[in-house]
Amino acid sequence: MAQEENILEVRNLNVSFRVRGSEIEAIHDISLDLKKHETLAIVGESGSGKSVLIKTFTGMLEQNGRISHGTVSYKNQRLNELKTNKQWDKIRGKEIATIFQDPMTSLDPIHTIGSQISEVIIKHQGKSKKEAKKLAIELMERTGIPNAAQRYNEYPFEYSGGMRQRIVIAIALACRPEILVCDEPTTALDVTIQAQILDLIKELQQEYHFTIIFITHDLGVVASIADRIAVMYSGKIVEIGTSEEIFYDSRHPYTWSLLSSLPQLAKKGEELKSIPGTPPSLYKKIVGDAFAPRNSYAMSVDFKADPPMFKVTDTHYAKTWLLDQRAPQVEKPEQILNLHQHMLEMSADDFTKEETV
Repeated sequence: MAQEENILEVRNLNVSFRVRGSEIEAIHDISLDLKKHETLAIVGESGSGKSVLIKTFTGMLEQNGRISHGTVSYKNQRLNELKTNKQWDKIRGKEIATIFQDPMTSLDPIHTIGSQISEVIIKHQGKSKKEAKKLAIELMERTGIPNAAQRYNEYPFEYSGGMRQRIVIAIALACRPEILVCDEPTTALDVTIQAQILDLIKELQQEYHFTIIFITHDLGVVASIADRIAVMYSGKIVEIGTSEEIFYDSRHPYTWSLLSSLPQLAKKGEELKSIPGTPPSLYKKIVGDAFAPRNSYAMSVDFKADPPMFKVTDTHYAKTWLLDQRAPQVEKPEQILNLHQHMLEMSADDFTKEETV
């Protein structure tokens, strides 16, 4: 991918929530660059802060949430300084659109599919009702809805889950956004439909030239779609790098754990790997590395001091004491030592299955 300018920049971002009279911090000192036309995946378990982070890009934090420190800049505009819905309307949807994981929460059940797409086109593109309908049908066709003209007047309940997700994508594209945020858009879908939706998003990106932020808890989902991957844990980015660096040269034990838990690596007759324990509570004060209690590679320093972000390459950084020059040399988990070969074998198997269908 050619070097592109930054379209979104996050600097030293902290997000906190007021809960039961206390201030709870959900995002801790995150800095992140999003390059124009790239696909950035943000991965981590539920509760790691992924969705909270992206809500700061569209002003969708809950009423008790606020950016307590840091900045979020889109095309050199400080988004953290926007206060009213009127100000956000120039960004939300029009510049940065979001696809959520459950399409039924995004679609109005009492309005037809076509009218919901047309409404967005009229609002953001200033088209007439006739023009909006024509464009809406074209978007329905482009996102894989068969007999789009006939199905324009149908309701959400008349569509399957996969078809509803395609409609949500069509609505997002109707805004002609610069950034498309995909918040676990395939979680509620079966594996076959997941693959179709991922292929569709990739095709549409090539056609419409938007930038993608893809949120997921499953590294396997983004293996074929992401240019870069940021791994989040307990409200922090603990590792970031190109897709190849994260899959084949990851350095953080949490990333190793996520990779080891990939269902694709499971062997017949063996127990599927999982990460022991649970993520830390936001109510609990963390001393040292938040992942230390679940980390089989943890050293005494992990329980005393939060590690800095170490540079691995110009594009790869990891927040672990294992990268300190004083740390002992350790071996990655056995499951991911030959991950590159496993991925090649999985790709070959998929190709063989397609050929025999």
